[in-house]
Amino acid sequence: MREFGYRRADDVTGAVALLAADPDARFLGGGTNLVDLMKAGVERPALLVDVRELPLDGIEATGDGGLAIGATVTNSDLAAHPEVRRRYPALSQAVLAGASGQLRNMATVGGNLLQRTRCGYFTDVAKPCNKRVPGSGCPAVTGEHHNHAVLGASDHCVAVHPSDMGVALTAFDAVVTYEGADGPGALPLTDLYLPVGDTPHRETALPPGALITGVTLPPAPVAARSRYRKVRERASYAFAIGSVAAALDIEDGVVREARLALGAVASRPWRARAAEAVLTGAPVGGDTFAAAADAELAAARPLPDNAYKVTLMRNLVVAVLTELAEEATR
Repeated sequence: MREFGYRRADDVTGAVALLAADPDARFLGGGTNLVDLMKAGVERPALLVDVRELPLDGIEATGDGGLAIGATVTNSDLAAHPEVRRRYPALSQAVLAGASGQLRNMATVGGNLLQRTRCGYFTDVAKPCNKRVPGSGCPAVTGEHHNHAVLGASDHCVAVHPSDMGVALTAFDAVVTYEGADGPGALPLTDLYLPVGDTPHRETALPPGALITGVTLPPAPVAARSRYRKVRERASYAFAIGSVAAALDIEDGVVREARLALGAVASRPWRARAAEAVLTGAPVGGDTFAAAADAELAAARPLPDNAYKVTLMRNLVVAVLTELAEEATR
């Protein structure tokens, strides 16, 4: 591991200034991803700017009925918060589905959204990877890719984003707030992650050196009846091979509003807009749910060893929507 300096930030402005002064500096929250990447040689920062003690660890109701979540809130505290569990249960479920209890106690909301892919080629510095070394190639396209992207990928990168939390936040139109050298800003979470294209090393639309300060969830009554379901290769402490965050508002047997986001299928949490369009105004039932899944997955471009994901995600979407519909009739 490369030798590095360490500074504990006293305030948000000071933290941003420290990063602006050193292009090889990185923000350190819980360190559950960054430190692993440093050990592997993927990340080699000259300076770590510790932001864990900044006053960004609150969860508060907003005046319009949403929630404001600070960037240094731990995953454990987010999942356990009574208003999160009451208003956005799928978010609590998603957080609890990720990692282990010990890691959730350390990991932060801001860090979770910025975690890097777990693609084996990315984490192995002996292998080429366009995300790590632009222009070096993507060996996953012809190599090991059974858990890689089926939506939104390119010949330059087929890695998936590993966040569970991000999938639920995407379904509920979360907005990321940040502080940069030019002052504060905000981005819808759906705009935070850049399309892969031919520049997979450019992962987010954050200005260089910007610090995520929080996430705002707008009011969403539909989210009170929501669910997160994750499929993985073992029962716990494993990244998804497919996941769904969903919410339905049903009246008189018709879907009035639907929210749907998919995980582990793309380089970012995937908002299923085509599926939502099919669901809205349609009669509740298996045929509608299957049609919605098919509409979203029509754009899938699987590789030889991950084509199973298309069938898996279709079945998962139908199963979760069916459970929500049955719950609404009880």
